[in-house]
Amino acid sequence: MSTLTLAVRDSSTMLRRNLLHARRYPSLTLNLLLTPIMLLLLFVYIFGDTFSAGITGGAPDRTAYLAYLVPGLLLMTVGSTVVGTAVSVAMDMTEGIIARFRTMPIHRPSVLVGHVAGSVLQSVASVVLVGAVAVAIGFRSVDATALEWLAAFGLLAIFSLALTWIAVGMGLVSPNAEAASNNALPLILLPLLSSAFVPVDSMPGWFQPIAEYQPFTPAIETLRGLLLGTGIGVNGWLAVGWCLVLTVLGYFWSASVFRRDPR
Repeated sequence: MSTLTLAVRDSSTMLRRNLLHARRYPSLTLNLLLTPIMLLLLFVYIFGDTFSAGITGGAPDRTAYLAYLVPGLLLMTVGSTVVGTAVSVAMDMTEGIIARFRTMPIHRPSVLVGHVAGSVLQSVASVVLVGAVAVAIGFRSVDATALEWLAAFGLLAIFSLALTWIAVGMGLVSPNAEAASNNALPLILLPLLSSAFVPVDSMPGWFQPIAEYQPFTPAIETLRGLLLGTGIGVNGWLAVGWCLVLTVLGYFWSASVFRRDPR
């Protein structure tokens, strides 16, 4: 059997393993998924009129704020979902299964590939679910073309891939599942410090660089432009650049830690 065939076979097996774990223990995924859904409902129905009036300077319009909010919440959903990946990887590392895998004639990187592929699939499914909730409460993307929808889906997929590799690295260096959850907390907090809820130029001057020069803001602005037909500018290139940097950084970090002796 060639190396490539072995890698594909073992990676597929590890992917099935992780999807089975997600199906048998859905509480972690559901708990992380509830955060963006609750924020969506909270900000639309409690703060929507106030925030929309502040952003537009006109009459309150909850529907307009919903359209503004959804792109940020979709990316926040990705960040929330991959936290479960960090926890899952940490559990594998501390409960002995990784040590067992090391003694078996399998393609070693397939263990990480299975986690990554499973997390990306779960992220996509979570995004679809949150998007369905948004549509159910009134979100519409009437100005987006089929090509823009495809680009939006691609952005969500590569952003999920990038954050997943970072989450895998966090899980590998964590001594237990609780520490992994805490280490991955910035993946949930960063969207709160971005343009997801209010425009960057409405923030205090000293804070604007923090919100602007981080991975989530250009990705949110790109997704917002694709779904709502607004300008994207350089945000598209910045978003793709961040995805590439985070993917490469996360991959080499994870691979380096994984090659060490097991704990």
